[in-house]
Order: sequence, then structure tokens, then C-alpha cells
Amino acid sequence: MTPEERAAAKRNAQRRERRRLLRLHRFEDEARRRGFLLLGGIDEVGRGPLAGPVVAGCVVADGPLMIRGLDDSKRVKPELRVELAEIIKTRVVAWAIGEASVAEIDTLNIYRASILAMERAIAALRAQPEYLLTDAVRIRSFGGEQLPIIKGDAKCATVAAASIIAKVHRDRLLVELDAAFPRYGFAEHKGYGTPQHLRALREHGPCELHRRNWWRVQESLTLFGQLSADDLGDAVGE
Repeated sequence: MTPEERAAAKRNAQRRERRRLLRLHRFEDEARRRGFLLLGGIDEVGRGPLAGPVVAGCVVADGPLMIRGLDDSKRVKPELRVELAEIIKTRVVAWAIGEASVAEIDTLNIYRASILAMERAIAALRAQPEYLLTDAVRIRSFGGEQLPIIKGDAKCATVAAASIIAKVHRDRLLVELDAAFPRYGFAEHKGYGTPQHLRALREHGPCELHRRNWWRVQESLTLFGQLSADDLGDAVGE
């Protein structure tokens, strides 16, 4: 490829990325046409893992987030997520994190614990949004107008930004917790049910970070005589 061809390819890639980012702002654009200025995006990460808290991120933006690579956190490579999280924090009016603990997940169920984490993220903001965009959930405690969007983290810029901030925070937390519970490999799998994690559960049983109502965790409890097989009927699927 000649230098001219490389330059043309780069320009075309930049145009495609700009068009993608403009599409990602369609919900924000509609809210701004209606007169809202401070737009919030909120999302949670960590519903599926066998261990660790559920974490919510919330951002408040007063303008477009035309950040190259901004997308659903699941689609972004880990090293780029960290970079994007830092850029997002400098481009928004406010951002915050909320968590719900393993004990709260086991007591409330994962859906209610996720809502609790999101409510805590909103409460921690230094500037409240006038309009809130969510990933398919309605947060009843939020006093303003809100729009739940199915697959919002892949379709909406502010929700995507919130998902990235939440994901980076939770990943760092699980890396820190790995030092206290080195048998399980939390730094690698972040609490998800990988073969490595399931082997560790079978060999060592669960620790205090494990969600006792998850059936994979309850399965390991039966191996260690801490739970009867009959109790597995009440377990939550992952």
C-alpha cells in the first residue's frame, strides 16, 4: 500500500468512526431537542459472576461524547477500556460509582442489588442529571424523566460511557481482592464462571466473596458438606 493509499484508508476509517459515534448519540440528540441539558447515562456490570459485588457507573454529560472507540464495555479491549475510562472522566460534568455487596446480592437478588448499586451511583454524583438514559431498567427512585433502552450500552453514548467506567472499576477491585484470596484467580476471570474458577471452587470451596445463592457456588458447598442437595433447588442460575 502506497503512502497515499494509507492516508486515504485512514481518512475513511476516521469518517466511519465519526458516523458511528453520531449514531451512538441519537437518544441524547433527541433529549437535547426536547430542552434537556444535563443528560445522565447509567449501567451496571457484574450481574453474571459467581463472586464479587455488582457495580454501577453513572455519568452526566452536557454535550456529545465524541470519543474514538466509545462503545459497550464488552466490545472494548481491556487495555483500551482503561484509557477510555480516564478520557470519559475528563469529558463529563460528573461521574460516580455505586456498589452492592455480595451479602446484598444474596439477600435482595441480583436484579434488586443492581438497582441499589445504580441508586447509590446517582446519589454520589456531584451534579444530578435532568434526564436519565438506562440500559433497559427503570430506576423508580430517580425523580426526573428517564428512558430505558434495550441494549442501551451498545446503542447510547452516555450508557456506554457509564458501562466502561463501571467495568474498569470492578475489574480493578477484583484484582485487588485477588491478593486476599489468591486461590481463585479473581485477577484473571474477575469472578466469572470460567473453568479455572470452577476448578478452584471444587478444590477449595467458596470464600466470602462468593454469591451463595448461585447454583455453581451451591454445588461446591454440597461437596464440602455445607449444603444439602435439596437446597440446590433454590439456587439462582448464572
